Amino acid sequence: MAAPDSNSPQPLPGHIAIIMDGNGRWAEANGYPRHQGHRAGVKSTRAVVEAVAEKGIKALTLFAFSSENWSRPSEEVSSLMSLFFEVLQREVDALHENGIQVRFVGARNELSNRLQKRLQAAEELTANNDGMQLVLAVAFGGRWDIVQAACKLAKRVEAGQLTAGDIDEQLLADELSLAGMPAPDLLIRTGGERRISNFLLWDMAYSELYFTDRLWPDFNSDDLDLAINFFAGRERRFGQTGDQVAGRTEATAGD
Repeated sequence: MAAPDSNSPQPLPGHIAIIMDGNGRWAEANGYPRHQGHRAGVKSTRAVVEAVAEKGIKALTLFAFSSENWSRPSEEVSSLMSLFFEVLQREVDALHENGIQVRFVGARNELSNRLQKRLQAAEELTANNDGMQLVLAVAFGGRWDIVQAACKLAKRVEAGQLTAGDIDEQLLADELSLAGMPAPDLLIRTGGERRISNFLLWDMAYSELYFTDRLWPDFNSDDLDLAINFFAGRERRFGQTGDQVAGRTEATAGD
């Protein structure tokens, strides 16, 4: 597919999701313990959040800790939980000052009470901000998300508020963790793996998928630009033909 016309405005994704992979391998490659890789990854996270916000992109969702990550060595999990708490303590005021709204999605009941309170405090502080939405997925899994949404609907059926026949895609989507947000237009995964690893299974039905070998601590704003350039070159058809998309674009341009 031809590259976008350099004289035309580059289409930007409205919502980017990122699987931040490769911290541990980065540490091992550089002769550090794995927890140092996670700390190095925090610097990349800060830089990418700033870059995405500066571009005027409306939403950024980061896969910080999956439901499967609980099976990692206990010392690594403990280090990660401590790092989450530390980073929240240090960064949330800056996020608030820059008008960023912070949300957390995942099985909060699996987190420590101290961390749960910190997450809630960050959400409450930034709730009325009207800048970019920053969503952090912690103890999150795509299958868990769909199951918990189905359970909520089942309870409404049991209570007589719905019948099984009332349930459609929109009702289920309204119970998912990202309800009320647009679906991710672009998924970025660092670290060389080519899979989505039980991330936003429902929400990424039509996301463009961009995979890079760059390990997360080395990922920077130039790498982000490469991913956005990739997105700009995609033809997003959503089940239609290319001719239909072209016709729709022409009609829109003439309105």
